[in-house]
Amino acid sequence: MITNLYCNSLTSYSRYKSRVVTIGDVPLGGDNPIRIQSMTTTDTMDTMATVEQSIRMIEAGCEYVRITAPSLKEAQNLENIKNELRKRGYKTPLVADIHFTPNAAELAARIVEKVRVNPGNYADKKKFETIDYTDSEYVAELERIRERFTPLVKICKEYGTAMRIGTNHGSLSDRILSRYGDTPLGMVESAMEFLRIAEENNYYNIVLSMKASNTQVMVQAYRLLVKTMQENNMNYPLHLGVTEAGDGEDGRIKSAVGIGTLLEDGIGDTIRVSLTEDPEFEIPVAKNLVERYSNRSKHTSIPEIQTLPYDPYDHQRRKTSEVINIGSGNVPRVVADLSAKQNITPASFFAFGYNYSVPMDKWNLSDMACDYIFVGNNKVDFQIPGTLGLIYDHQVWHTLENKIRTYPLFSLVDYQLSKHRSSELNFVSVSIADISNLDLLKLDVTVVLVLETDNQHGMAEQRRVFVELMNKGISNPVIIKRTYKELGPEKFQLQASTDVGALLLDGMGDGVWLRADVNDQMINSTAFGILQATRSRISKTEYISCPSCGRTLFDLQETTAKIRKRTDHLKGVKIGIMGCIVNGPGEMADADYGYVGTGVGKITLYKGREVVERNINSEKAVDALVELIKKHGDWVEKES
Repeated sequence: MITNLYCNSLTSYSRYKSRVVTIGDVPLGGDNPIRIQSMTTTDTMDTMATVEQSIRMIEAGCEYVRITAPSLKEAQNLENIKNELRKRGYKTPLVADIHFTPNAAELAARIVEKVRVNPGNYADKKKFETIDYTDSEYVAELERIRERFTPLVKICKEYGTAMRIGTNHGSLSDRILSRYGDTPLGMVESAMEFLRIAEENNYYNIVLSMKASNTQVMVQAYRLLVKTMQENNMNYPLHLGVTEAGDGEDGRIKSAVGIGTLLEDGIGDTIRVSLTEDPEFEIPVAKNLVERYSNRSKHTSIPEIQTLPYDPYDHQRRKTSEVINIGSGNVPRVVADLSAKQNITPASFFAFGYNYSVPMDKWNLSDMACDYIFVGNNKVDFQIPGTLGLIYDHQVWHTLENKIRTYPLFSLVDYQLSKHRSSELNFVSVSIADISNLDLLKLDVTVVLVLETDNQHGMAEQRRVFVELMNKGISNPVIIKRTYKELGPEKFQLQASTDVGALLLDGMGDGVWLRADVNDQMINSTAFGILQATRSRISKTEYISCPSCGRTLFDLQETTAKIRKRTDHLKGVKIGIMGCIVNGPGEMADADYGYVGTGVGKITLYKGREVVERNINSEKAVDALVELIKKHGDWVEKES
């Protein structure tokens, strides 16, 4: 049994037991359900607009409504919003979102059921300065923070108001960055500093969060936070979220990768899916993520892990041998599946990124062209693209006259019995039932494992097999295969992103093979989207786009669509699109270029953390962003 871990078990699902926090009439943590929340995007001073949007959110299933309060006037207007909601019969707890303004927090704490403070900017202004503190100087800084933060703690204690201490990777203070760096440890310590001050005042009605747009950082920070709490005899409930996830398919996949990875291990008491869309559209996504775990504890048992061969707090890819272009330093490969088709033609490949031009007699490849296609018992009688490999059922494969770029798929038993194997690459399908026989494959440098599961707790079962491989020193590459039946498109994307993304975030997996009752193009884009969201393989532009709130200074949805239309062909380029300055510069430290609202109708452009041009009129700002990308050599023209 592994001790001092971030969850109850890596093989047996159960919720990590946190303390109960009182938030109005909707308690959080303990044995309560995983709660769902979102945030208004209206101007907080527009009482009726905020009330109407809050009602749409509540009726969609939102259990806590968060509203920004950037200054005293907005904090004061929370009372009008609350009164109007209560008058209409809505008792959903309200949460004030605070940045930079302790006086607004202290007022809001007397009105709403919960306040959210960001330890990175509650008592600090971010200047991106590196400061070499002596120990005594650092202690003096903590005393300064104590003086600023303690009044809010006392007010919350007096009024029975809950508090979320919400760390953001993009807004860590210069003080934290100077001592701990831009790391999950720095994120945890940022929250712990404020938490210790609260506990000194005997205040415990607290929720914690560790948000980031980088899913690897986000997951590691939450895990490290739980470990740190255990070491300090704490068990505060956790609010989960991926910041600036974006919109559409990308935003959903990225959110599922980060949030789902933690939910799989029983971590998390409330979630918010941050999409650049109207907040009521976030709620169904969050509900779909959470509902998988209402019955998870009844899953088929999985053998316990005695020795953990990887560090769950530091991403390192599992070391594997190379088989053609799979494993070792190669990016994870994508396997498509056409085995159910009765007649495979060149047009069948279109959904997987290959378009055959009859007049030109050549194949055109997209940036999301799969690497292998499983054709099962079918025979392909036309010339395939030179970058593609075909996988056949082994009985059909050995009858092929032309075996160039074709490879067999075996079960483990058939592999052992077969006299017809490829000298280059053999796929062998295995499951946890084969765990004691995997040593048989160790010496065959042509074998790539295809790891399958039908366990309800399938991610954990597949992780258990990876652990066995690592502990036994078996270095064959592994393709993660998952099959989803009777799911709609969105549930398929969310579940696949959770199951496969969780493994990739821990460095496990050399490829992805998805099967589902949805169209082929969605399956393919989901596979590549998961790889992108886990930073395992970059195949398209990445948008770090905030979900909007009452601080936003331009129409985020419209602007994101405009920027995406102009730049979505820039493979590997990361563009941050931020509605205001709160998280902009910090969150965009992970982006190549930034587009930030700094005034009504005014945009400031960034290259990394550096301001390039201030206060551009919004009508000209997208053109200016394109020019900035061209100036730094990251622009290519779109293919017609």
